[in-house]
Amino acid sequence: MTDRKASIDRKTKETNIEVTLDLDGGNSSIETGIPFFTHMLEQLAKHSGIGLLVKSVGDLEVDAHHTVEDVGISIGEAFNNAIGEKLGIRRFSSVSVPLDEALIDVALDISGRAFCNYEVDFPGEKILGDPPFDPQLMEEFWSAFVAAAKVTLHISLVRGKNTHHIVEATFKGVARALRDAVKIESTDLPSTKGTL
Repeated sequence: MTDRKASIDRKTKETNIEVTLDLDGGNSSIETGIPFFTHMLEQLAKHSGIGLLVKSVGDLEVDAHHTVEDVGISIGEAFNNAIGEKLGIRRFSSVSVPLDEALIDVALDISGRAFCNYEVDFPGEKILGDPPFDPQLMEEFWSAFVAAAKVTLHISLVRGKNTHHIVEATFKGVARALRDAVKIESTDLPSTKGTL
Protein backbone atom coordinates (compact mmCIF):
# COMPACT_ATOMS: atom_id res chain seq x y z
CA MET A 1 0.00 0.00 0.00
CA THR A 2 1.29 3.46 -0.87
CA ASP A 3 1.91 6.04 1.80
CA ARG A 4 -1.28 8.03 2.39
CA LYS A 5 0.30 11.04 4.03
CA ALA A 6 0.53 14.74 3.15
CA SER A 7 1.76 18.02 4.59
CA ILE A 8 0.51 21.54 3.99
CA ASP A 9 2.21 24.82 4.87
CA ARG A 10 -0.26 27.69 4.46
CA LYS A 11 0.76 31.29 5.10
CA THR A 12 -1.44 34.35 4.70
CA LYS A 13 -1.43 37.83 6.25
CA GLU A 14 -3.91 36.45 8.81
CA THR A 15 -2.63 32.95 9.62
CA ASN A 16 0.39 30.68 9.51
CA ILE A 17 -0.66 27.01 9.50
CA GLU A 18 1.27 23.76 9.25
CA VAL A 19 -0.64 20.48 8.88
CA THR A 20 0.60 16.92 8.47
CA LEU A 21 -2.05 14.24 7.97
CA ASP A 22 -1.63 10.46 7.80
CA LEU A 23 -4.78 8.54 6.85
CA ASP A 24 -3.37 5.32 8.27
CA GLY A 25 -2.61 6.58 11.77
CA GLY A 26 0.30 8.00 13.67
CA ASN A 27 0.84 10.71 16.23
CA SER A 28 -1.47 13.64 16.77
CA SER A 29 -0.62 17.04 18.17
CA ILE A 30 -2.89 20.07 17.84
CA GLU A 31 -2.02 23.71 18.58
CA THR A 32 -4.48 26.37 17.42
CA GLY A 33 -4.44 28.97 20.20
CA ILE A 34 -8.19 28.35 20.63
CA PRO A 35 -8.65 25.80 23.44
CA PHE A 36 -12.13 24.56 22.48
CA PHE A 37 -11.24 24.27 18.79
CA THR A 38 -8.06 22.41 19.68
CA HIS A 39 -10.15 20.01 21.77
CA MET A 40 -12.50 19.39 18.81
CA LEU A 41 -9.61 18.67 16.42
CA GLU A 42 -8.24 16.22 18.99
CA GLN A 43 -11.62 14.45 18.83
CA LEU A 44 -11.40 14.38 15.03
CA ALA A 45 -7.95 12.80 15.12
CA LYS A 46 -8.76 10.31 17.88
CA HIS A 47 -12.01 8.95 16.50
CA SER A 48 -10.96 8.92 12.82
CA GLY A 49 -7.74 7.04 13.51
CA ILE A 50 -5.97 9.64 11.37
CA GLY A 51 -2.56 10.94 12.41
CA LEU A 52 -2.96 14.72 12.58
CA LEU A 53 -0.39 17.38 13.37
CA VAL A 54 -1.68 20.96 13.36
CA LYS A 55 0.27 24.06 14.34
CA SER A 56 -1.58 27.31 13.78
CA VAL A 57 -0.75 30.91 14.61
CA GLY A 58 -3.49 33.36 13.68
CA ASP A 59 -4.78 36.87 14.29
CA LEU A 60 -6.81 35.87 17.34
CA GLU A 61 -6.76 39.47 18.53
CA VAL A 62 -9.22 40.12 15.68
CA ASP A 63 -11.30 36.98 16.26
CA ALA A 64 -11.14 33.23 15.73
CA HIS A 65 -12.74 33.21 12.28
CA HIS A 66 -9.59 33.32 10.14
CA THR A 67 -7.87 30.62 12.16
CA VAL A 68 -10.85 28.25 12.16
CA GLU A 69 -11.51 28.65 8.44
CA ASP A 70 -7.86 28.42 7.39
CA VAL A 71 -7.26 25.34 9.53
CA GLY A 72 -10.27 23.78 7.78
CA ILE A 73 -8.76 24.61 4.38
CA SER A 74 -5.37 23.24 5.38
CA ILE A 75 -6.70 19.96 6.79
CA GLY A 76 -8.90 19.57 3.70
CA GLU A 77 -5.97 20.13 1.32
CA ALA A 78 -3.86 17.63 3.24
CA PHE A 79 -6.70 15.10 3.14
CA ASN A 80 -7.19 15.53 -0.61
CA ASN A 81 -3.47 15.08 -1.24
CA ALA A 82 -3.21 12.07 1.09
CA ILE A 83 -6.21 10.20 -0.38
CA GLY A 84 -4.50 10.29 -3.78
CA GLU A 85 -6.11 8.25 -6.57
CA LYS A 86 -8.70 6.75 -4.17
CA LEU A 87 -8.04 3.22 -5.38
CA GLY A 88 -9.77 0.60 -3.24
CA ILE A 89 -11.31 2.98 -0.71
CA ARG A 90 -14.73 2.25 0.74
CA ARG A 91 -15.72 5.81 -0.34
CA PHE A 92 -19.19 6.10 1.28
CA SER A 93 -19.98 6.21 4.97
CA SER A 94 -22.78 7.31 7.27
CA VAL A 95 -23.15 7.29 11.03
CA SER A 96 -25.30 8.57 13.88
CA VAL A 97 -23.34 9.72 16.92
CA PRO A 98 -24.82 10.64 20.30
CA LEU A 99 -23.28 12.68 23.07
CA ASP A 100 -25.71 12.62 25.99
CA GLU A 101 -28.86 14.45 24.79
CA ALA A 102 -27.31 15.47 21.46
CA LEU A 103 -27.58 13.30 18.34
CA ILE A 104 -25.88 14.05 15.01
CA ASP A 105 -26.26 12.28 11.66
CA VAL A 106 -23.33 12.37 9.23
CA ALA A 107 -23.15 11.10 5.63
CA LEU A 108 -19.90 11.27 3.65
CA ASP A 109 -18.86 10.54 0.07
CA ILE A 110 -15.22 10.87 -1.00
CA SER A 111 -16.54 11.92 -4.36
CA GLY A 112 -14.07 14.41 -5.79
CA ARG A 113 -16.94 16.91 -5.67
CA ALA A 114 -17.18 19.51 -2.92
CA PHE A 115 -20.62 19.83 -1.37
CA CYS A 116 -21.45 20.65 2.24
CA ASN A 117 -24.96 20.46 3.67
CA TYR A 118 -24.86 21.69 7.26
CA GLU A 119 -28.14 21.64 9.16
CA VAL A 120 -27.21 22.43 12.75
CA ASP A 121 -29.06 25.07 14.75
CA PHE A 122 -27.52 25.95 18.07
CA PRO A 123 -29.40 27.05 21.20
CA GLY A 124 -27.60 30.38 20.88
CA GLU A 125 -25.00 30.61 23.60
CA LYS A 126 -21.28 30.69 23.06
CA ILE A 127 -19.20 27.91 24.56
CA LEU A 128 -17.60 29.16 27.74
CA GLY A 129 -13.84 29.25 27.93
CA ASP A 130 -11.00 31.72 27.55
CA PRO A 131 -11.81 33.03 25.08
CA PRO A 132 -15.45 31.91 24.59
CA PHE A 133 -16.01 30.04 21.33
CA ASP A 134 -18.70 31.02 18.82
CA PRO A 135 -20.32 27.79 17.52
CA GLN A 136 -21.32 29.52 14.28
CA LEU A 137 -17.68 29.12 13.23
CA MET A 138 -18.24 25.39 12.90
CA GLU A 139 -20.11 25.80 9.63
CA GLU A 140 -17.17 27.85 8.33
CA PHE A 141 -14.76 25.09 9.34
CA TRP A 142 -16.71 22.26 7.70
CA SER A 143 -17.40 24.28 4.53
CA ALA A 144 -13.69 25.11 4.22
CA PHE A 145 -12.67 21.50 4.86
CA VAL A 146 -15.14 20.16 2.29
CA ALA A 147 -14.12 22.66 -0.42
CA ALA A 148 -10.45 21.77 -0.05
CA ALA A 149 -10.92 18.01 0.52
CA LYS A 150 -13.32 17.72 -2.44
CA VAL A 151 -15.78 15.54 -0.55
CA THR A 152 -19.55 15.52 -0.12
CA LEU A 153 -20.56 15.95 3.51
CA HIS A 154 -24.01 16.12 5.10
CA ILE A 155 -24.25 16.99 8.80
CA SER A 156 -27.68 17.09 10.47
CA LEU A 157 -28.68 17.76 14.04
CA VAL A 158 -31.36 15.25 15.07
CA ARG A 159 -31.74 16.68 18.57
CA GLY A 160 -29.72 18.48 21.21
CA LYS A 161 -29.78 21.25 23.80
CA ASN A 162 -26.18 21.66 24.94
CA THR A 163 -24.02 23.54 22.43
CA HIS A 164 -20.80 21.83 23.49
CA HIS A 165 -22.41 18.40 23.12
CA ILE A 166 -23.76 19.26 19.67
CA VAL A 167 -20.41 20.48 18.35
CA GLU A 168 -18.48 17.58 19.84
CA ALA A 169 -20.93 14.99 18.48
CA THR A 170 -20.43 16.60 15.06
CA PHE A 171 -16.66 16.19 15.18
CA LYS A 172 -16.94 12.62 16.44
CA GLY A 173 -19.51 11.83 13.76
CA VAL A 174 -17.40 13.16 10.90
CA ALA A 175 -14.39 11.37 12.40
CA ARG A 176 -16.16 8.01 12.41
CA ALA A 177 -17.43 8.56 8.87
CA LEU A 178 -13.91 9.37 7.67
CA ARG A 179 -12.53 6.31 9.45
CA ASP A 180 -14.90 4.05 7.51
CA ALA A 181 -14.76 5.85 4.14
CA VAL A 182 -10.95 5.83 3.78
CA LYS A 183 -10.62 2.09 4.51
CA ILE A 184 -9.01 0.09 1.74
CA GLU A 185 -11.21 -2.86 0.79
CA SER A 186 -10.16 -3.63 -2.81
CA THR A 187 -7.78 -2.50 -5.54
CA ASP A 188 -10.51 -0.99 -7.72
CA LEU A 189 -11.66 2.60 -8.05
CA PRO A 190 -15.12 2.80 -6.43
CA SER A 191 -16.81 4.50 -9.37
CA THR A 192 -18.50 3.30 -12.58
CA LYS A 193 -17.22 6.48 -14.28
CA GLY A 194 -13.62 5.37 -13.91
CA THR A 195 -12.65 8.58 -12.10
CA LEU A 196 -13.33 10.33 -8.81
